[in-house]
Amino acid sequence: MCGDSAGLEIRRLTADWKQPLLAFLRALEEDSNADFFQPHPFTDEAVERILHNPRRDLYYILIEGTEVLGYGMLRGWDEGYEIPSLGIAIHPRVRSNGLGRVFMHFLEASAKCKGAQRVRLRVKSQNEWAVRLYESLGYEFRSEEVGGYRVGFLELCSGRSTLNLYRK
Repeated sequence: MCGDSAGLEIRRLTADWKQPLLAFLRALEEDSNADFFQPHPFTDEAVERILHNPRRDLYYILIEGTEVLGYGMLRGWDEGYEIPSLGIAIHPRVRSNGLGRVFMHFLEASAKCKGAQRVRLRVKSQNEWAVRLYESLGYEFRSEEVGGYRVGFLELCSGRSTLNLYRK
């Protein structure tokens, strides 16, 4: 895993990837930090709703071959929010090798391409690794916690443009 000749890809989540995504979600549930990422129930029914309801929200998977190594989303547009909430998880076996950072840049660029000027995220205060990553990417956190979570924002139209990362 992560190093196979199949290469890494980021794709929109489709029905073809339902079972590999469910396997990924099971691996997250078995991880000791499972409570750090809970965007929706990790059930067949919840994934079906995402796959089959028309939506403006975006759901992506980071894959290598036929295995899901990451799951990311930009949500909130379906509920009428102007600022999307970004969520991301990386498979426990491939953490700490830069995939989270790459996936974050991709999600930020996707939000910007869709017209968002900012993105927001929530992170449990105890998830120090993720907080450090988000701060290193330029997220500014509110000083107060809400229910054990810190809320961070990234300005997409500031001097730091994620789209510049993808220009030739």
